[in-house]
Amino acid sequence: MHMIKDWIRRQFSDPQVVILGLLLLSGLVTILFAGQHLMPVIASVIIAYLLDGIILSLQRFGIPRMLALGIVFSLFFLVMLALLFWLFPVLTRQATQLLQEVPAMLRAWQDLILALPEKYPTIFREVDIESVLNEIRRETAGFADKMLRQTLSSVVGILTLVVYIVLVPLLVFFFLKDKEMILNWARYYLPRERGLAKRVWQGVDAQLGNFIRGKFWEILLVWGAAYLTFVFMGLNFSMLLAFLVGMSVLVPYVGAAVMTFPVAFVAYFQFGWNADLAWIIVAYGFIQILDGNVLVPVLFSEVINLHPIAIIVAVLFFGGIWGFWGVFFAIPLAILLQGVIKAWPGHIQNPSR
Repeated sequence: MHMIKDWIRRQFSDPQVVILGLLLLSGLVTILFAGQHLMPVIASVIIAYLLDGIILSLQRFGIPRMLALGIVFSLFFLVMLALLFWLFPVLTRQATQLLQEVPAMLRAWQDLILALPEKYPTIFREVDIESVLNEIRRETAGFADKMLRQTLSSVVGILTLVVYIVLVPLLVFFFLKDKEMILNWARYYLPRERGLAKRVWQGVDAQLGNFIRGKFWEILLVWGAAYLTFVFMGLNFSMLLAFLVGMSVLVPYVGAAVMTFPVAFVAYFQFGWNADLAWIIVAYGFIQILDGNVLVPVLFSEVINLHPIAIIVAVLFFGGIWGFWGVFFAIPLAILLQGVIKAWPGHIQNPSR
């Protein structure tokens, strides 16, 4: 007990550490209790942070900030319109078609499972197979009710989406336009002695900016490669599956493994147990190999120095706390935690720790 008290007194005797701890605690409390309500604001801050990097790049070429802001925001708005009026309807249509075919897909898997005891009697027992089939039957029977409830709840989702479509671009514009005014306002309410917090942000800023920009291009490239591959091989729901494969790179290692199942599921239902299914799996694996061994080293250049174990633990931990958004922000939060550890006074005094 004395050792713990001594460690706490030694670590938190520095006012800078206390200030940093209070800032982190305030952010954590805000996200825990108001994160869901402030999600449009959080999303707008992230988008504005990404776009501001492009604006700063244009400013280095001598373009005035307001002109650069107008160019970048106009492009962003055009992309939003393209997503709303082209991509979203395509994804919605394919998702609806896929959900309608899920019961038939489950029956196909049921037939496949029924044949296992006959083909491999020493491996699969009829009792185990019957248990699996009962579970499939229960899921199939309740699928219509689930679809109805999902349709009713989607009305709320559509209203939320409309709010996002209106609010997010507006918030992004004002965050970019009044950036200095907002930062000065925030600095006024922050403690003046915040050297440690500033040092943490400087370390996190470089890695976070690299992560956001790198992930943006990684999503586009993996999405495009998967879409072209699936279309070339004639796979149904190509846009939907390619979009999900592209978004899966937000969760390294785990996302690629999880997306193998829907791709294989759709391919098996369409082609059956033959060479076409094998080629789909091989092509998907090749895309993941290119992503991990070519795209990631080129786009991130080892700036994000997180061990794979740290990434997986962050995904599991933050995903368990905040669900989807915890998974989405797992790596940025891990980068922030790494920045805090590196800037912590004890770490600076003894880097070998």
